[in-house]
Amino acid sequence: MIVPRSRLLFWVAAIVLPFALLGAVSPPATDVSLLLMGALAVVALADAWGARKSLAGIGVQLPAVARMSKDREARLELRIRNEDQQERFLRIALAWPPEIQTPDTELETALPARNEWSRLAWPCTPRKRGNYQLDAVYVEGLSPLGFWAARGALPVRSEIRVYPNLLTERKSLAALFLNRGMFGLHAQRQVGRGHDFEKLREYIPGDSYDEIHWKTTAKRGRPVTKVFQIERTQEVYVVVDASRLSARAAEGPEAGGRLSSPTTTLERFVTAALVLGLAAEKQGDLFGLLTFSNKVEKFVRAKNGKAHYHACRDALYALEPRIVSPDFDELSTFLRSRLRRRALVVFLTALDDPALADGFVRSLDLVRRQHLVLVNMLQPPGVVPLFTNPDVTAVDDLYRRLGGHLRWQSLRELQKVLQRRGVQFSLLANERLSAELVSQYLSVKQRQLL
Repeated sequence: MIVPRSRLLFWVAAIVLPFALLGAVSPPATDVSLLLMGALAVVALADAWGARKSLAGIGVQLPAVARMSKDREARLELRIRNEDQQERFLRIALAWPPEIQTPDTELETALPARNEWSRLAWPCTPRKRGNYQLDAVYVEGLSPLGFWAARGALPVRSEIRVYPNLLTERKSLAALFLNRGMFGLHAQRQVGRGHDFEKLREYIPGDSYDEIHWKTTAKRGRPVTKVFQIERTQEVYVVVDASRLSARAAEGPEAGGRLSSPTTTLERFVTAALVLGLAAEKQGDLFGLLTFSNKVEKFVRAKNGKAHYHACRDALYALEPRIVSPDFDELSTFLRSRLRRRALVVFLTALDDPALADGFVRSLDLVRRQHLVLVNMLQPPGVVPLFTNPDVTAVDDLYRRLGGHLRWQSLRELQKVLQRRGVQFSLLANERLSAELVSQYLSVKQRQLL
């Protein structure tokens, strides 16, 4: 498509209008006026014909996959091909999704002569986690005299993956992720003797009777003791609830320590799960994850390594809540059948619905007998003991606080029920979710509860 530019409008206003008026006022000047206006029309038409070739040989390439982090400034690199290698001026625009903000709706660039490829970095800031597609690049080239602009759309195929922003969470856990090398190493006392069999040795006075290997003792005719080693590699699974209750709003922390605009509970769960995965990687454990709603959505078996962490991140970055009720029975059956080895299973869910809480407790019996289970939930706003905050200014505030107290009391009763079944239940503050999860995990490691 060819469109006129302001330069053409300027020359039309400068030549056509005055000379048309002159020809109308002075008949002898009519021939000169028509000649000048005709000359301008011929030049404009010739320039329009030349504008057809202003985009010839122009191509734009975008990366097939561009990875960015939520709320962090990034740059999308464009590679522009100029086959003719002539100096050109281009105007470029992209159909950015509304979730990705950019300070420039379009960019102008000059392609240098004798260069086939040029690069252009487009600044942008993603505001929402997810997967976005760019299908076309819109370009505009100038005619030789600049009277016309040729516009066209070049097909591209680029996928933008916006991952959760872990910068704030990693700052709060900087001591854990700090790579100190070999400096500052010290012995750390481990509680217990371990459960992994290592070897047999001769009996030493003081060994416990339950450590004696009776079959080998009978064969050799003398006492033989079993030696166990502390488990160094364990499996950690994070189970993320992506059902309707995870779609509720929750405050998320900013980099400065304040609370940002409301985000969803699922957003906080995804961030905390990835941070726990980094912590497990640092400790040398195997990390896996599972997402569910009314069915099991995704399952990543526990492994370690950088490639495996990227696979877990790819499984979570596009996760969105579904407006359905969770099916805890199917979830427990799946965990029971797939997890053969004893593992630490960390649930991130919401149990303030009494019907869902009862179903969760019943179905958990399939899992808790084999695995160590930790259940974590974000503390809903206002769900606190009645006299926690004395600032009550109206009767409505009193009733609101009373309702929050009743919900808190219900969750306390649920905590006691789960505790009797050997399951730890915790209500965690939004800004402390990741730190508390890592603290629970390190406590399990130190106490050797697995």
